[in-house]
Formats: sequence, C-alpha cells, structure tokens
Amino acid sequence: MSTVFSGVQPSGEPHLGNYLGAFRNWVADQHEYDSYYCLVDLHALTAEHDPATLGERTLDAAAWLLAVGLEPKTCTLFVQSHVAEHTELTWLLECTATYGELRRMTQFKEKSEDRKGGQESVRAGLLTYPVLMAADILLYDADRVPVGDDQRQHLELTRNLAQRFNQRYGTTFVVPEAAIPKVGARVMDLQEPDRKMSKSSGGDAGLVYLADEPAVIERKIKRAVTDTGSDVAYDPQGRPGVANLLSILAAATGRRPEAVASDYTQYGPLKADAAAAVVELLRPLQERYREIIADPGLVRATLADGAARAREVAATTLARARQAVGLLPPA
Repeated sequence: MSTVFSGVQPSGEPHLGNYLGAFRNWVADQHEYDSYYCLVDLHALTAEHDPATLGERTLDAAAWLLAVGLEPKTCTLFVQSHVAEHTELTWLLECTATYGELRRMTQFKEKSEDRKGGQESVRAGLLTYPVLMAADILLYDADRVPVGDDQRQHLELTRNLAQRFNQRYGTTFVVPEAAIPKVGARVMDLQEPDRKMSKSSGGDAGLVYLADEPAVIERKIKRAVTDTGSDVAYDPQGRPGVANLLSILAAATGRRPEAVASDYTQYGPLKADAAAAVVELLRPLQERYREIIADPGLVRATLADGAARAREVAATTLARARQAVGLLPPA
C-alpha cells in the first residue's frame, strides 16, 4: 500500500479552501493509502503568534479534522511537536540542503520582501522551514503527497534532498510524488480572486470559514467580486472572479466548473446557488464539530495515540538516516 502524508498549520480557523482543497481529499485517501496527517504546529512558529492560544488552536484544528471525516482507527492523526524525530531529521537535511536553493524558494522571497528590512529582518525559520517540511514527509516513507499549486516548489525541494541524501549516503529515503487534486485544488479569495483563499490575506470578507453561520456564508458569497461582462464562462485567467465561484459550486456539488457554467447566464443566480451549496456542504461538518469539541479530552487522547503510532515509524526512519551519515548510535 502506498503511503500518503499531509499537514496543516493550526494558525487560525480552517476555511473553505482548506476543506475543498485538502481535507476532503484526505478523507478519501485514508481509505486507499497508509495515511499520516499532521498538525504542523512547529511551522506556525515562523510567523507572529500568540503563545497563549497556539495549543488551543491546535486542539481546535484536530477537532475540525475529525469532524470532516478523518477516522483515527483508519489514519494516523498527530501533532508535529509531539514527535521529536521531525526536528532531528530536519538538522540532517539542513546539512544536505544549500543556502542558495532555500533562498530561491518563492514563498521566502515574497514574504521577506513584504517585511520592513527585507531578508535581513525575517526569522531564520522562514528560510529553513521547507527543510522541516521535507523531514515531515520523508520520516514516513511517503510516496504520495497531496499539495496545492503553491506548494509544488517545496515538494520538489523534498525530492531533491531525498535524492541527494540517497546519492551521498546510500538509499535511505523514499522519493515522494505530488498528488494534485483536479477539482477544488485552489479556492481563491472571494474579494481578491487572483490570490488563494488564505488566513494570511489580512481580511475576513474573502474567506468562508468552516464555522461561519449560514447567513454569514450567504453574505460573503453574494458580495464576491466577479468580473466585467455579464455572461458566465469558466476562464480562470481572464475571468478569475466568476471562475472562482464556478469552481466552488462545482467542488461542492461534484461537477466540473465548465459544466456548471453552462447552467447560468447571470451572476446573481450563480452566487445564490453557490452560497446555498456551501451552506449545505458545511452544515453536517459544523454539527459534528460541536459534538467533538465538547469533549476535548477525547481529542487529546486521539492525538496522543496518533503520536505514539507516528513515533514508531519516524524513529525507524531516523535511525536509518543517522546510521547512513555515520553518527555513533546511542548506547
């Protein structure tokens, strides 16, 4: 059986883009692959965060993953910082990576340019976190990694590091392949449809959170930016606003955006139907989430069990890597 690995930062409330672009595919994959899903709380430290709420957000994110359909007896769900092998393997891989390839990472360049002082003022973790991401993947011999378009470069780095390590020290790691969802892979911001729906956008108007009430969902979608012109056509490059609405409705109803477009001649009905579809899509998830989060002790126990199972696999991979580079085994 192939192995799949994916992770999500507990850096804020999960939104529709997370669900349609990732979580829903994780639920399907858990029944076809040996699946590891990780709450990557160490990655959250690369940005400003509130230490008083990080743990709470991690617990909340786990509850949402259970609510959308992850089954702890079927997949392995755990918190990154609960498995120490992630950070140790990161160091071995940092000694394999080069500064040049890390500073060429698109997200590092973009985020450092946005900061006052540029690259001189950003946290070192922003430069090196793709190596931690590589360690996350390689620890579990994952050969299939679901990623969005914006993470392709990081996965390619993971592949390069695995291949370089194997060439230098002998075959140690499985070289993973990307798995790109065909529908709903990249849900865009409702107000800025040329950028991905993301908590880092700085505003809530363009995001539909999984916890949003139906009235809020309807308001956000009906106020979504469209495009010049009045006809409805699926053209992500030329008409990103309406294309985003078509993608959302298609993903929520299991259709192709091009097929959905043929049903509409005006934006108003498209927005109304997209809003109604999203409300119905999220309703059962919200009900399940409320049940799960009411028993945080059960969520903690689930994560502890997942970490124990993950640690068994990670420890074996790390021992193999330590031996490959020649480290003296502990007594």
